[in-house]
Amino acid sequence: MNEDLTALQAALGHRFNRPELLERALTHSSRAHEESRAGGPDGVETFDNEQFEFLGDAVLGFVTSLLLFERFPSCHEGQLSKLKAHLVSAGHLVSVGVKMELGQYLRLGRGEELSGGRTKSTLLSDAIEAVIAALYLDAGFQKTRAFIVTQVLEPELDRIGRDHDGDFSVTDYKSTLQELLQSTGRAQPLYVTVKEEGPDHRKTFTVEVRVYQPGQNKSECVASAEGATKKKAEQLAAKHALEYLRAQTASSGPGNQ
Repeated sequence: MNEDLTALQAALGHRFNRPELLERALTHSSRAHEESRAGGPDGVETFDNEQFEFLGDAVLGFVTSLLLFERFPSCHEGQLSKLKAHLVSAGHLVSVGVKMELGQYLRLGRGEELSGGRTKSTLLSDAIEAVIAALYLDAGFQKTRAFIVTQVLEPELDRIGRDHDGDFSVTDYKSTLQELLQSTGRAQPLYVTVKEEGPDHRKTFTVEVRVYQPGQNKSECVASAEGATKKKAEQLAAKHALEYLRAQTASSGPGNQ
């Protein structure tokens, strides 16, 4: 095994018994094609990591589903699906790859190297999946699950919990509110910060969300909320506004007239 991969193995929590698995997981098709055309090292064909991506995606998906099923027994299927989609998304996997500095370990062809392949989002997210497959094949399920949970899932679940005040549905309430208003022909909501309290290191923001009623030019406040950041306060205010508007719609329905 190339000694340059020692740090990566430490990050994975496993020293590979079959180091060729990890090397393959890091080998982009551009490198494999170059080495195959040249006859490969010692005349052996070089394989890329694309099949490993396939397997790693499946292992990641299963471990994520299992964790969410165990962790959030009160969440309905739609919430779990949305949260899983985020946790296994390319965007999230890229952030994991950057944190692990995975780009420096990639085995790239000359063209990819010159075009900045070590920082390309697609290559990083694919490589994370391939490395998961290599770890699964060499170390088995339990060690692979431990890596996925501690390095891929838990840090992001913690971040979501902080940013969304413990709401793990990963719902963008601001976007949902905007879509609801647009569907009824109304203008976009307005968010107004009406109060800031506390020292700089522990501020509390109060935000009002105001909407325009159909046929009116004047907006009215329909909800307000507090948060440790303006973003949190806006999201929570939007959530309250959605609840208010949906309750209004329900009360004015045919059965309540």
